[in-house]
Amino acid sequence: MVALLLLSPAALAQNLSQPSPNPSGGISAGGAAVQALSPAQEARAQAIGRTIRCPVCQGLPITESPSDLSQQMLRELREQVGSGQDEGQITTYFAARYGDTVLLDPPRRGANLLLWLGPLAAALLGGGWLLNSVRTRGRLAPAQASEGRADEPDADELENAPDEYLAQVKTQVKTQVKAEAAHGGTP
Repeated sequence: MVALLLLSPAALAQNLSQPSPNPSGGISAGGAAVQALSPAQEARAQAIGRTIRCPVCQGLPITESPSDLSQQMLRELREQVGSGQDEGQITTYFAARYGDTVLLDPPRRGANLLLWLGPLAAALLGGGWLLNSVRTRGRLAPAQASEGRADEPDADELENAPDEYLAQVKTQVKTQVKAEAAHGGTP
């Protein structure tokens, strides 16, 4: 009997926090009736809900999150859609209540502006550096080629010129062969 009395306030609180069917066709959430939305309004609520992040799950929109908080947020969103508020008003309400981080598409202002413009600035700087290095190499390559050709001999000069290294190797081989012949063929 005492256990039954202790459990009844907890059961009552649980019943109030969970939505229950309402005879008027809406859902009753904690005593407040939510009007049933038309299919167009429900589609609009789902679309807006996909742009609002669940504060608990951090990676899911409130339409996909199973957390109680996201379900409560979704009920609030449906109430606002039912009362005729537009998407801007609804997202402003949730951003004011939970912060800009609750928006999956955060506004482009303040510190968020750096996050939006940072990749663009990095791409522009990288492209400029790449373009500059290609242009610099393009200007240096013909100049280096003409300088290098003046110092290098052409093919005819290479064929007719004595190869000093080859002559040195031939001399060493001849002396080694003579030394081996003098010692009876053993090194």
